[in-house]
Amino acid sequence: MTGWSARATILALAMLLSGCSTLGFYAQAVRGHLDLMTRARPIAEVVADPATPDELKVRLDLALRIRAFASRELGLPDNDSYRRYADLDRPAVVWNVFAAGEFSVEPRQWCFPVAGCVAYRGYFDREQAERHAERLRREEDLQTWVGPVPAYSTLGWFDDPLLNTFIRWPEAELARLIFHELAHQLLYVPGDTQFNESFAVAVELDGVRRWMRAANTPAAGEAYARTLARREAFFTNLLAHRARLGALYRTRLAPEAMRERRAELERDALRDYQAFRERWGSEGKPFDGFDRWFGTGPNNAQLASVALYNQWVPAFEALRERDGGDHSAFYAAVRRVAALPRAERDAMLAKLAPALP
Repeated sequence: MTGWSARATILALAMLLSGCSTLGFYAQAVRGHLDLMTRARPIAEVVADPATPDELKVRLDLALRIRAFASRELGLPDNDSYRRYADLDRPAVVWNVFAAGEFSVEPRQWCFPVAGCVAYRGYFDREQAERHAERLRREEDLQTWVGPVPAYSTLGWFDDPLLNTFIRWPEAELARLIFHELAHQLLYVPGDTQFNESFAVAVELDGVRRWMRAANTPAAGEAYARTLARREAFFTNLLAHRARLGALYRTRLAPEAMRERRAELERDALRDYQAFRERWGSEGKPFDGFDRWFGTGPNNAQLASVALYNQWVPAFEALRERDGGDHSAFYAAVRRVAALPRAERDAMLAKLAPALP
């Protein structure tokens, strides 16, 4: 038995011992991950294969250079992650199910071995994810959202491979994902999704800025700057909408009155999004990059998922600036914050966040 398959077996046993009610979920998780690892091939082998398209060879070479930069310039783990490649024959590696109550923008939590409690439940099969989301809606009266995920981190338990789900992304986006996932291997606090994801986003933002400067590709840098500005504007508006809903849900309004007021806020959010589309459009056409995500207006589950990835990013950015941008000092400071009890950790981050302009 190879090292990674032995670890998978141990992990599977730990999962299965945690409760019969989740056997089906854990079984699909183990099967899905083992399938992914089985498909992974060393990049040198993929490049040497005559059947490999030239375009893919170019992308793999770029990914390897980004991977080397991550450890050399950003102090991220130097291991065999992202030095193999797997084609999964599907557009996402997993589909995450998020859920929240009718009058809550806080995500439902699920607890697992190793990872601790997280605010989503991942499925390697989209239909299984949709079925679980439907069951939550039907049996627990929860609002749900199923989001495709291009990659996930095994937190250093395995050597995570490059995947077809993201290898053809634009250069900056490819770098962003690799830096983000390696950041999870560097530091992970079980049970604190907001901390983990916000930290990884802060690492990716700084990493891409450094990569684009080093790569000296002005056109790609400008394109990424536009993408980043749009993303920040979109999610700033979305988080403001979430805050307004959260304030509404904390009131003592009767359910029907609460629903009526929520409908008003949702119409406001949709109007804000239409203005965003016009503002970021070009050549007379509105920008449609978030149309699929936004739809007719995000529900509580979508809004809960947004906060997970963005809540503490300003705090981590402030912490990095305080340490002069040195990644070693930054990681040491983050580890000190991570070691605090949850309430103290959140209080510390809340104090740091306003430090940014």
